[in-house]
Amino acid sequence: MSKLAPTDTFLRRHLGPSQTELTAMLEAVGYDSLDALADAAVPEQIRMDGELSLGGARGEHEFLAEFKRLAERNEVWRSYIGLGYHGTIVPGVIQRNILENPGWYTQYTPYQAEIAQGRLEALLNFQTMVSDLTGLPIANASLLDEGTAAAEAMTMCHSVNRKSKSNAIFVSDLCHPQTIAVVQTRAKPLGLEVIVGDADKFSFDTDVFAVLVQYPATDGSIRDYGEFSKQAHEHNALVIAASDLLALVRLKSPASWGADVVVGNSQRFGVPMGYGGPHAGFFATQDAYKRQIPGRIIGVSKDRHGNPALRMALQTREQHIRREKATSNICTAQVLLAIMAGMYAAYHGPDGLRDIANRTHACAATLACGLEKIGFKIGEHPYFDTLVVKVADKQRKEILDRCAERKINLRTDVDGLLGIAVDEATTAGDLDDLLWCFGADFGSHEVETEGSWNEALLRDDAILDHSCFHSYHAEHEMLRYIHRLQAKDLSLTTSMIPLGSCTMKLNATSEMVPVTWPELGLLHPFAPTAQAQGYTEMLDRLTGWLAEITGFATCSLQPNAGSQGEYTGMLVIRAYHESRGEGDRNVCLIPTSAHGTNPASAVLTGMKVVAVKCDDEGNIDVEDLRAKAAQHKDALAAIMVTYPSTHGVFESAIRDICGIVHEHGGQVYLDGANLNAQVGLCRPGDYGADVCHINLHKTFCIPHGGGGPGMGPIGVAAHLAPFLPGHPLVETGGQVIGDGKHAIGPVSAAPFGSSSILPISYTFIGLLGAQGLKATTQVAILSANYMAKRLENDFPVLYRGPNGLCAHEFILDTRHYEKDAGIKVEDIAKRLMDYGFHAPTVSFPVPGTMMIEPTESESKEELDRFCDAMLAIHAEIGEIAAGRMDAENNPLKNAPHTAREMAGAEWNHPYSREQACYPNEATRAHKFWPSVARIDNVAGDRNLICTCVGMEEYAEE
Repeated sequence: MSKLAPTDTFLRRHLGPSQTELTAMLEAVGYDSLDALADAAVPEQIRMDGELSLGGARGEHEFLAEFKRLAERNEVWRSYIGLGYHGTIVPGVIQRNILENPGWYTQYTPYQAEIAQGRLEALLNFQTMVSDLTGLPIANASLLDEGTAAAEAMTMCHSVNRKSKSNAIFVSDLCHPQTIAVVQTRAKPLGLEVIVGDADKFSFDTDVFAVLVQYPATDGSIRDYGEFSKQAHEHNALVIAASDLLALVRLKSPASWGADVVVGNSQRFGVPMGYGGPHAGFFATQDAYKRQIPGRIIGVSKDRHGNPALRMALQTREQHIRREKATSNICTAQVLLAIMAGMYAAYHGPDGLRDIANRTHACAATLACGLEKIGFKIGEHPYFDTLVVKVADKQRKEILDRCAERKINLRTDVDGLLGIAVDEATTAGDLDDLLWCFGADFGSHEVETEGSWNEALLRDDAILDHSCFHSYHAEHEMLRYIHRLQAKDLSLTTSMIPLGSCTMKLNATSEMVPVTWPELGLLHPFAPTAQAQGYTEMLDRLTGWLAEITGFATCSLQPNAGSQGEYTGMLVIRAYHESRGEGDRNVCLIPTSAHGTNPASAVLTGMKVVAVKCDDEGNIDVEDLRAKAAQHKDALAAIMVTYPSTHGVFESAIRDICGIVHEHGGQVYLDGANLNAQVGLCRPGDYGADVCHINLHKTFCIPHGGGGPGMGPIGVAAHLAPFLPGHPLVETGGQVIGDGKHAIGPVSAAPFGSSSILPISYTFIGLLGAQGLKATTQVAILSANYMAKRLENDFPVLYRGPNGLCAHEFILDTRHYEKDAGIKVEDIAKRLMDYGFHAPTVSFPVPGTMMIEPTESESKEELDRFCDAMLAIHAEIGEIAAGRMDAENNPLKNAPHTAREMAGAEWNHPYSREQACYPNEATRAHKFWPSVARIDNVAGDRNLICTCVGMEEYAEE
């Protein structure tokens, strides 16, 4: 190594174990090097020759400086394009203490509610905000974006509308074009017909199961849909409204004029545009559909002591359980962004939001009057923040040339019209520049406006009357509120989160820094690509890197979640078969061990799921696969296989599995959930896969954010590249090989999904280079095998691969403890909280077991601390089994124990407070306290409360 090589290389910061610790861990599992261990774990027939072509490691300072220069190639013009994306002002207290705070962005999905009460409260606030503004009684904890939320509304309405036998939905042509396109993409494989047209002219003589309208419309007009909704209901059609939360602060709620479902994007509530995302989509509906609403719902229940407690309601609806019976494959949310939007509403409160809405409308009204003063014609309908201006062809060029001179973007996709959408960040100076662009020789201060609101369209009901929207308007109070909630949540700032299949590794500060650079955060997703050259180069590089890592020809970055990557991959396979005249291929083989989103995604693409057995070792039963492939050879479309398997095993027969499917005319979809066991060691494209999704929020370090955001790009072989998703407003450029004629429709509202978090993975890969990435994989495999070795004598390891090794994760069998001591896997999970840990993945893929994944980022000390906790819990189970500890009143059955219980006057347990709350030395050095005791999930599902009725009122009940 050169004496001038940088000293701030990233690998030593990313890897948890020191070299001394690595040596000790290797000795414990019986290998003398990481290479030897990897060679023993990974089947020889799929191992890579050589290394990835990604270059060497980089210093953090040098790389970030170069990346900054690349980002500065983006030109941040003032964008008044609208189309559902608007400028917003992110309150500094929210940016610094939530968006940039690892105590918030490194939390996991709140499946273990006792250690997630802060985030759950913030999400309940978001749900309440959405419910209040839409006028509907129930809302979920966010969806991925407005386009996919509208598509989810369509499929839900088709499922729940028992009165209509129709397979057609009417979509107003005044909906945003990207929303229409995503709905069309989703409808096609389900056999649903999308009728796009003028709502004023639509005749309900055409039978439809639902209608979709935009409120305000994409052209800014505010329409009264009362009569239209009445007609829809009279003809047994449900009404979906895509809407805007800031407009709803002042406008009548969609529910008041008949909407059954309201969807939209909460981006303008304090979340930067970020070239398209991530943003929290919202979804609200009638109470009758609460058990069919897609995504997650936060509800109120009670804990073991009868205190109010929050949790994810109706968890049995999660797709891991419903599988091929699912009507949605949603497996995630946009939690971090929903929290930001909810906090924005709490910080400003109803009065502050009204001020922002009124000022935004005043900017539009001032501009409208100024334009009319110089002879331009504005649309006839009332508006909120968006104007359409009629212009002649000659005027159009002159105006746009002037806009370019002042670095202003307008909406230009409709002939004869220019669109202008103002926002919270618009200033009087901006209005002066806009008027100048249209030829005015006066400024905004010379324009008089009056009567710009149509009073008949304004709401007169109270909004946001819960105390959380009235208590934190001072920054001091908001700061304390944010930190009070954060203190109730376990994140990676507290301890390891050893979740199998979820990969909670380091989200390094250097990776997170670019996320809030204005050059990346302030771009509108539909800004001209000439203004996004920095993004374009970064996206092209990242696409090339991911293709090299996976062994594929190219990638699409559009899917904005892992489940959406699955869905997109299956759509691409379907389109490929159709292009060959084999559109009747519709059978998808799926192993019984698969993630539940696999069969859900297959069904949503019109596939028929056929299950393939697994053998006693957790491997795919090759003979059963061979038989099923032969049985369905004329209809076989694909297999969906996870590799390494969901059981944490490198299956030696993977090449044979791919070969069998190809032999019978099918394609191989590989679920990339476990790609972090392969990077630098083997590549899906090399051993037979045709398409693979890549969980950037797992393998490539985008934080889980408490349950989102995520990204799920797909890599494809060359023959599938022409079918990658396109977009109606932005060319996806280098993301598609070929002429683009075969591209499927968009699967996300923005052309490159959640673009503003892609810099995290870009930085991770760029810093590590080929050798660094390989080392992370090898250490992840070592860490898993080291932990399995330490625990195997007391907790049997359920499945092992070649040479008795696991991959990057392993499953502990805890089922026998229920027979021996009456202890269930849930009791162990809750007891781990007393030791300061989040539980591993519980009862998936095998009921009654724990799946553990340590990742490469945890030190040997942290791995040992977790193993010590598990062994101590095993000893407690032994005491129960031997009769020396009460079978019901014991530390496991009563876990977790709270500070409130420990400090209480009464202690009704036959074990000490110290054993309950400080069971080992590690907890005495640092204690994380669950804020509530064990939660009664059943009570919460039976008495579903999903908005803030007031915790005090609930407690009194």
